[in-house]
Amino acid sequence: MPACKKLLPAVLIGLCCASGARAAEPLFVARDYVGDGAFTGNIEGPAFGPDGHLYVVNFGRDGTVARVVAQADGSGRAELFVALPAGSRGNGIRFGHDGAMYVADTDGRKLLRIDLATRRVATFAELPRSNGPNDLALAPDGSFYVSDPDWKDHGGSLWKVAGDGRVQRLETGMTTPNGVEVSPDGKRLYVNESMARRVWAYDLEGGMPRNRRLLIEFPDFGLDGMRCDADGNLYVTRYDAGQVAVVSPAGKVVRTVALKGRKTSNVAFGGEDGRQVVVTLQDRGAIETFRADRPGRETGH
Repeated sequence: MPACKKLLPAVLIGLCCASGARAAEPLFVARDYVGDGAFTGNIEGPAFGPDGHLYVVNFGRDGTVARVVAQADGSGRAELFVALPAGSRGNGIRFGHDGAMYVADTDGRKLLRIDLATRRVATFAELPRSNGPNDLALAPDGSFYVSDPDWKDHGGSLWKVAGDGRVQRLETGMTTPNGVEVSPDGKRLYVNESMARRVWAYDLEGGMPRNRRLLIEFPDFGLDGMRCDADGNLYVTRYDAGQVAVVSPAGKVVRTVALKGRKTSNVAFGGEDGRQVVVTLQDRGAIETFRADRPGRETGH
């Protein structure tokens, strides 16, 4: 008999043993977390909040945010958390140092702030000169780096939104910048260009990106959201390839993780030990998950 059955009352046996089963799962083997069609073809986000729950945008219809609650059988139950204001559609999500949810509002050209306790949605920053904020990365000082692709003309920019909401455009003339991430030590910024299939690395000096150089270039398919693990390996979603590529800080692919869906749009770390990886799939309107050998750089970010 498993130890959990000896120690816990019957009502908790299922939860305890399911948790143990999850921990015993093989590494880097994907399975369904939320099944087909729960989200629209614009499913994105995702991020684990300080409450331990996963948050993902465009649940049922565009312009919503879902909370996904972990179940005893290892699946996730998605439920509506909040509807965004008219004219808004969320994309990337990050949680700030204040515990609030920050959502890149692509259609509204804003960065939204959502209070988890009250569910109040407010405008944190406006980016009227952008094409539409796409993905976010949180810096150690509490500011955000924001990708801004121009899908029509294959261009785009990189922005910074300071902790007080001040907006600054850092770079222009990029080729559809999309995934963006900060290294665990806060000294590097990574930005990928979806259509050019390149990942760039910058040194962060006083919060400003310097010394741009090519980290890796892929020969095919597109690139989307990215996250770092605690060792600085970069998990890159390869759109249309049905893969997550794990790239070392030296720019080498150390492994690829196969997904059931092909249009991988974003990725996040979470779970009790920070080693649960979730991936959003736009062709399925679903979420897949797998276990990694290391936790994310910071659970919930």
